[in-house]
Amino acid sequence: MATSSKDLLNKLRRYEIKIRKAITSQMQGNYHSIFKGSGLEFDDVRTYQYGDDIRTIDWKVTAKGHGTYVKTFKEEKEQTIFFILDLSASQNIGKAGHQKIDMVKEICGVLALSAVKESSQIGMIGFSDQKEMYVKPAKGMHHAHFLINKLFQHKQLSPKTDLNKALAFALNLIKRRSVVILISDFIDEDYWLNLKAMSRRHDLVVIQIHDQQETRLPSLGIIPIRDNESGKTVWMNTLFSGMRNTMQKRFYDNKHQLSDFCKRHEVNYLGIDTRSDYVPELIKLFKLRNKTKSKSG
Repeated sequence: MATSSKDLLNKLRRYEIKIRKAITSQMQGNYHSIFKGSGLEFDDVRTYQYGDDIRTIDWKVTAKGHGTYVKTFKEEKEQTIFFILDLSASQNIGKAGHQKIDMVKEICGVLALSAVKESSQIGMIGFSDQKEMYVKPAKGMHHAHFLINKLFQHKQLSPKTDLNKALAFALNLIKRRSVVILISDFIDEDYWLNLKAMSRRHDLVVIQIHDQQETRLPSLGIIPIRDNESGKTVWMNTLFSGMRNTMQKRFYDNKHQLSDFCKRHEVNYLGIDTRSDYVPELIKLFKLRNKTKSKSG
């Protein structure tokens, strides 16, 4: 880690404590783990009761015609949390210290610290259009520090993105049901089938990082725009409103498509702007998760 590693860890610890305290306060003493309800394994079936979550209905048993049955689950003794991180060059956008890649790393670090405090195993996959890094799941604060250190020291191997390939790799690697936290800008195509498969096999959390530069081109006339992934530079006339509108539409279409997908497939979704304080956004996300898990538990 860089010379400021101690300061970085202190910052991440402060954020993690802030998130934990806020959620504990909201639950009014009935504290649920930030990741609770995810490390569950099938136990048995029982007859449906009013108020049961319809997502737990066992349709195969119900189809036999003896009534409606729901699956019951028991909490696994050891829960595994996997971070899948986009480390491609498209993350290198934003103000110094507040680029998308900085948000990716910080959010992973904060949640990793929280996870090991809850005795969870944590692992990590970093990707571009290839496997950039892999940290095997393990428990303990020492392992969390190792993971954070490895992530912040990492030097990019490839500038390009292949989200579909990354998801395929993760689906093959992660055999046991886990919490999967996928952090990316999702500027890619043709990854929906594998994302759907991930949502079915695991408890998926999608965090989409974006920066205002992607939607708010200043009117500076004809300027060079560099594509970080391809390395090519093109000249754009930023005075032309059609160009700015096209970029904005492309961004918002991508964002809405992803958030709609997450709603349809009951995936937790969070969009974070690099210039915003991401801690309150994470608090909202995990308050929602806790309430949902409490109702279905």
